[in-house]
Amino acid sequence: MFGMQQNHFPVQDLGEHAGVLADVVVVSLEQAVAAPFATRQLADLGARVIKVERPGVGDLARAYDTTVKGMASHFVWLNRGKESIELDVKSAAGRETLHRLVARADVLVQNLAPGAAQRLGIGGEELRSTRPDLIICDISGYGIGGPHSDQKAYDLLIQCETGLVSITGTEEVPSKVGLSIADIATGMYAYSGILTALLERQRTGRGSRIEVSMLEALGEWMGYPLLYTCYGGTAPARAGASHATIAPYGPFTAGDGVTINLGLQNEREWARFCELVLEMPSITDDPQFADNSSRVANRIELDSTIAGVFASLTSEEAMRRLDAAAIAYARQRTVAEFAEHPQLRARDRWRPVPTPVGEIEALVPPVTVAGNKPVMRPVPALGEHTEPVLAWLDEQ
Repeated sequence: MFGMQQNHFPVQDLGEHAGVLADVVVVSLEQAVAAPFATRQLADLGARVIKVERPGVGDLARAYDTTVKGMASHFVWLNRGKESIELDVKSAAGRETLHRLVARADVLVQNLAPGAAQRLGIGGEELRSTRPDLIICDISGYGIGGPHSDQKAYDLLIQCETGLVSITGTEEVPSKVGLSIADIATGMYAYSGILTALLERQRTGRGSRIEVSMLEALGEWMGYPLLYTCYGGTAPARAGASHATIAPYGPFTAGDGVTINLGLQNEREWARFCELVLEMPSITDDPQFADNSSRVANRIELDSTIAGVFASLTSEEAMRRLDAAAIAYARQRTVAEFAEHPQLRARDRWRPVPTPVGEIEALVPPVTVAGNKPVMRPVPALGEHTEPVLAWLDEQ
């Protein structure tokens, strides 16, 4: 069964479930979300990820909450499959151990405060001269250089700086996205950048220095509203759960209280929607709704018409009509309802993962590769692997 290996895992003992990155050693000085998200993806592929944590305290995400059997939900989500070592990197002995770890690593990841890596002697330029084969991934809020380079950054702050908050929420109230989207975007670019660097090193024998900033990672995800604003003259309007520039597209509540979100993409679907769902085929001749631009401009009248029809139907009746018209839709589920999603169960997407306080259920990584199984190893206790990792360092 997945996740049942002993926590003190030497790479060679993972057998058939070692993963495609089983020979890769990653040393990570990481906190919170962005860097841990990237390295957890590597751990799920079998990489040996050695997580360096502050003695007695550890990753600050360990203290975010106590909702998962006394552990923090963020930490459990982001840190399975890693080896945790406690190391005082500010002491001379700790720095020496850190340098020994880096000397054995294939990949070094860090999202320390600005300038901290250089002070520890693991700055990218310094290491590139002594370890040309090493892959170095530096994660920061704003990148190296520029007026904000020394500024601390957190997810909400980057959502604000990129303009995401300004286009999210209702017309009256701008809102942040309800999860750490800037951190996740950054972590995914760090992960894909590291994989790219590993491929390049396989061909050339040379490592790479990778830099990923939260501002630029989320900025890439802001591509559509950025182009829309710069070339259209106005930003996409905040529209709650509706789409800012497509109509009808968003939530409508059936007579039994179930909210169904619709997604129409073209005029053929609009015609079928009017005929088979609304049972009002003549509405396609209304100049207010002649095309998508007209429907967006007259969204209040359009939504009122659709809401009236949906209020007269049960959710099952509405979904039968939507199926008959081949219109995309989704139930508006709560997080608890998502956890019970029948599609996840049907596709066997849950696995047990050991933690210091007992097993939990976790979703299988979303990329399914035929013939390969994800390596979903335990969530580490603070400092659980300090002794075996130090012993490993002494082997050579």
